[in-house]
Amino acid sequence: MSKNAQKLQIIPLGGLGEIGKNMTVVRVDDEILLIDSGLMFPEEDMLGIDLVIPDITYLMENQEKIRAIVLTHGHEDHIGALPYVLRQLSVPVYGTRLTLGILEGRLKENGVDSSNLHSVMPGDIINAGCFSVGFLRVNHSIPDAVGLSIKTPVGMIVHTGDFKFDYTPIDGKMTDFRRFSELGNKGVLVMMADSTNSEKEGHTPSESTVGVAFDKAFHNARQRIIVATFSSNVHRIQQVIDTAVRYKRRVAVLGRSMVNVVNISLELGYINAPEGTIIDIDEINNYAMDQIVIITTGSQGEPMSALTRMAMSDHRKVGIVPGDTVIISATPIPGNEKLVAKTVDNLLKLGANVIYGRSEGIHVSGHAAREELKLMHNLVRPKFFIPVHGEQKHMRRHAELALSVGIPEKNILVPELGDVVALSENGIKTETRVAAGRIFVDASGVGDVGSTILQDRKKLSTDGVVLVTAIYDLYTGGLMSTVDIQTKGFVFGDNANELNAYIKNACEDVFDRYKRGINMDINVLKQRLKDGVAKAVFDKTKRSPVIIVSVFAV
Repeated sequence: MSKNAQKLQIIPLGGLGEIGKNMTVVRVDDEILLIDSGLMFPEEDMLGIDLVIPDITYLMENQEKIRAIVLTHGHEDHIGALPYVLRQLSVPVYGTRLTLGILEGRLKENGVDSSNLHSVMPGDIINAGCFSVGFLRVNHSIPDAVGLSIKTPVGMIVHTGDFKFDYTPIDGKMTDFRRFSELGNKGVLVMMADSTNSEKEGHTPSESTVGVAFDKAFHNARQRIIVATFSSNVHRIQQVIDTAVRYKRRVAVLGRSMVNVVNISLELGYINAPEGTIIDIDEINNYAMDQIVIITTGSQGEPMSALTRMAMSDHRKVGIVPGDTVIISATPIPGNEKLVAKTVDNLLKLGANVIYGRSEGIHVSGHAAREELKLMHNLVRPKFFIPVHGEQKHMRRHAELALSVGIPEKNILVPELGDVVALSENGIKTETRVAAGRIFVDASGVGDVGSTILQDRKKLSTDGVVLVTAIYDLYTGGLMSTVDIQTKGFVFGDNANELNAYIKNACEDVFDRYKRGINMDINVLKQRLKDGVAKAVFDKTKRSPVIIVSVFAV
């Protein structure tokens, strides 16, 4: 088959129009390469939901065509769905050492086989069916992050992964400018590039600038220091350790995910600490307060995280005491602002000195700002461009930027989840759509909770519930006893008593009006009761709670 006869498609299943659950399909005829498999954390209105992962219906329908999964880095929004995906798909997974180290721990926690994981180094090239995939080093807020060059029979694809240009990286390993430029010189058909910071002018500061802010905070701290950050931000953790060593402090690690990542990073050599620096959390009381640094989870105000529990005086091993310095080395993910603000307030009430916010210099982004995006475009010089990784506003701004650096408007496409984007030397277009969306994970399972259940949960949380129990005589159709009314999350006290009496009268009216003796349809009766209760409640309160009616015949 000739090059021109083969069909190249790019199908985003996650990561577009949203922050998280990144997943992209590259398909040539009957062969598929999958890029990343991430999750996103629930939004504020996703009550009771633990995680959100991509809908993989398309992958299940085409599983025999999947040649490999390739990973750009070890953040949860890029690998977090794999414990669920790999239960259903048996395919090789390629990633760098730290990425696979973190992933292997996640798979083990979930009882998923990890024998199909294959480690690569930046600069390596692997073959998977008709695809030849190169791994290109990039800087991000986690070590071992890579972009991808994907050689297909139709043309070259470059996927930047999450990236920024850091000229003074903590580990001394800079983005592979030369390789990106070489690809550009040879000709790139299409580039997919990180859009997260496409609205931000200038350059993203180097990770090393955070070390300066840490040094200032440590110098001013008189007692214990607690640093909250993302467990996957290994460079940030290294800087905390380095600063602690300078100030002759011991370091304890708190939070399950933080402990796991630190242990993996120490084992693989991505974190270095002088012997004796890192101690067990149970040993902190053996040292003076001004000799201790605690690195913990909870920078996003997560309700069950270590920092949040400390702020609520609910942690069994560490309690906040006046004079503690708490550094929140992260900015809130959109939707988490209220949770973080509440945690800060609670810490301040307990007498802690809290350092937070980008203005303090204790956090920088891992994503490229506009000048860095322009540089990437000029290095790669793709014929076609698809912005990825971001909300609609980020992708649109990135598309405008691509236009400003010389890519023709007809060669830029901003797709939506599920769009099948067809590419050839002659053009780029959306052909059709496949199933794509969100699968909710909660304690009861994967995909058991749909939009209807979420709507019910939201209604319960805002409007409450009225429970009605009635027992009637099967032969006469009359009530055997007084109707029992219970309200939850609705009204209390005297108001509840008055309302309950009104609801009981409404129920008795229903029985009086719709008696049918032995031929009474119990389902009809339940619906009549539900309608009557709903009208009575609305008449009295102008509210519409969830109404649950139980009717028993004796």
